[in-house]
Parts: sequence; C-alpha cells; structure tokens
Amino acid sequence: MQYTKFKADYLFTGYEMLDKNHALIIDGKGCIADITAVEDAGDDVQVFQGILSPGFVNCHCHLELSHLKGVIPPHTGLIEFLCSVVTKRGFPKEVIREEIRKAEAEMRRNGIVAVGDIGNTTDTTAIKRGSTLYWHNFVEVLSFTDDQAEENVSGYQRILQQMDAAANNGKQRSSLVPHAPYSISPHSFELINAATEGAVISMHNQEHPAENTLYQTGDGAYLRLFEILGIRRSPFPVTGKTSLQSVLPHFNKGQTLLLVHNTSTSEEDVLFADRYAADNQLSLVYCLCPNANLYIENRLPPVSMFLKNNCSIVLGTDSYSSNWQLSILKEVATLRQHIPEIPLHTLLQWATLNGAKALRREDVLGSFEKGKQPGVVLIEEGLERATRLI
Repeated sequence: MQYTKFKADYLFTGYEMLDKNHALIIDGKGCIADITAVEDAGDDVQVFQGILSPGFVNCHCHLELSHLKGVIPPHTGLIEFLCSVVTKRGFPKEVIREEIRKAEAEMRRNGIVAVGDIGNTTDTTAIKRGSTLYWHNFVEVLSFTDDQAEENVSGYQRILQQMDAAANNGKQRSSLVPHAPYSISPHSFELINAATEGAVISMHNQEHPAENTLYQTGDGAYLRLFEILGIRRSPFPVTGKTSLQSVLPHFNKGQTLLLVHNTSTSEEDVLFADRYAADNQLSLVYCLCPNANLYIENRLPPVSMFLKNNCSIVLGTDSYSSNWQLSILKEVATLRQHIPEIPLHTLLQWATLNGAKALRREDVLGSFEKGKQPGVVLIEEGLERATRLI
C-alpha cells in the first residue's frame, strides 16, 4: 500500500503536542496508519514548518446566513443585531445559494472537516449533498407561544424530514433543536424534548444579560425584539431565576446539549447545570464563538471560569452575519491572544477532539489514531493560517 508521511516542527495528536522527532504516516485511503519516530519512518517524509493537526470541527455555524456577510456592522450589541437579522432576510435565492457555496468552500480551505450547522430552512441541502465535510444539521425551532407550539414544531419537523431525505452521502445527521430561551415557549420545549431522546442538540445560551432579566422579571431589552415580531409582552414565565436555570429542566431524555455563546453565564449557572445534568443523564458541552462575541458585543465569555469547573468546551464560528471569517483557527488565535495562559494544546483539543466527541464523530475525526480519517491540517507559525494537506 502507498503511504504518505509528514513531519513538522510539532505534531498535535488531538491529545498532546509532540516534537519534530515524530512522523505521521497516512495510508492510501487517508486513514492514520501510525505515528512513529522520524528515524523509523523510512524515506519520502515530507517536511513542513508549523504544527500538524487533525482537521478542525466547527460546532456552531449558520451556513444559510452566509449572504449577510458584511451587511450588519460590528459592535451593534446583540439586541440590535437580532433585530437586523430578523429584518434582513429578503435576499434573492440565487444570491443565498452562491454565498452558501462560497462559505462551504472557505471552511474546507481553512481546515474544517465537520460542522454543526444551524438552519431554519432547506437552503443548504444542495451544497451539503455534494460536500466532503461531515454535517450535523441542527434544525432550529422558533416557537414563542404555547398556543402555536404544536403547529410550529410540526413545521420544523417537516424541514428535518426534508434534510434527512436529501442527505444521501452518509456524512449528514440531523436533529431538532431549540433556538434560545427567549424564543421557545414551555410547551414548545416539552415537544422538542420528546422528539430528541438521546440526540445531539444545541441552544443559544445567555448571549446577553437581558436573557436572564427576561426570566427574572419579565422585562428588559428583549421586549424590543418581541415588538418587531408583533408580541406585546414577554410570553415566557417569570421564574426569578436565570434563563439557563429556568429552561434546562425541560430536558431529561439523555441528550447531548451544546450550549452556545454563554457570555452571561455565571459560575452558579454552571454548578446548577452540572448537578441537573448528572441527575438526568444529560451531557453538557459549552460551545464558544469568541470572534462572534467580539463582533456583536465586543466581549468574551468567562472562559477561565469554564476551565476552572472542568467544563467540556468546543469551538464554533457562528455565521457570516457575525464574523469576519469562517475559521476555527482564527477562534483559537483570538482565545490565545486574550487568554494566553491557556496552553495551545488545550485550545487545539477544543478545536478537534472535543468537537468530534460533541458531534459524536470521534470514531472517524478529531485525533491521529490508527484507522481514523480526521484529515491533516498544517498550522503555520503564529497561528496565521491553516492549510488542509489531506
């Protein structure tokens, strides 16, 4: 069998950082054959400057919003941003399709091998059908009131069925997911819970302090968004608790739940969530999208607090409506810049193996282990660029 052999200044396995004395050996099918000492690798070892890494996993993206690139200016604040997204969806279908195509190609170029992709429509099905990436389609429900819950959830289940019917390349999975605590009524949560037993799901979580205020007092900045949507007052119960503590108890079916953004999540929330998850057989994953947080609110989530509490952490890019690029390496670089005490191998593990585990693709992706096909990415010096080698 023909083998391809690589060495670089460093080799990140998905677990640890190895030095330049190690070589990575790939078989003719793109599977990992071995990691060995360079002197034992034989001839024809290709030598690179930088870090060899498994392909990246983007756990949170909105591919269908790619046409909003550059449309919403940075630093508007979340409420203004959401109002803009709601009112800026009237683009021609051919423009939407072309921008989706370009965004998928950009992610591939940037070393991404799998994506957890949020969608309310079937706009992305055509490009995904021919894509070489792995996809987990999170079909995202918006359902503000109980009286329309069953109708709304049924509509999104039909979209889910269409996504499944179009997924004929073996690299797609789909699940129904709630959008956020400020857009899902109690009965809608119950219906989603019932429909997602054992599934991987996601939810935008505590992206703004007003989300907590909504549940604590029934007031706050989200009322402006509701007004645009024709909702006169908050349709959600006032619990006196934070949003996460109010809605997490709706889930009890063994799901893996990716909580996305988390910029206003407190340590008290994390401790509550850990206890609840342990008692109800949930797996919680905190997905960070630092560049999107900086784009919208110019702030980062409490990353050190999540580390302190041994949270499972993964990375996402969010969409082109809220980011300058679709690159997991740029997310790593931003965290490295703002929180330099986090070891690089930890950040890369969030970007690779942790993401693969969260999307339940660790049998194929995330690490250089014999038999896997995780892709091989060269990270150039200074985390400036990622190039897909395999």
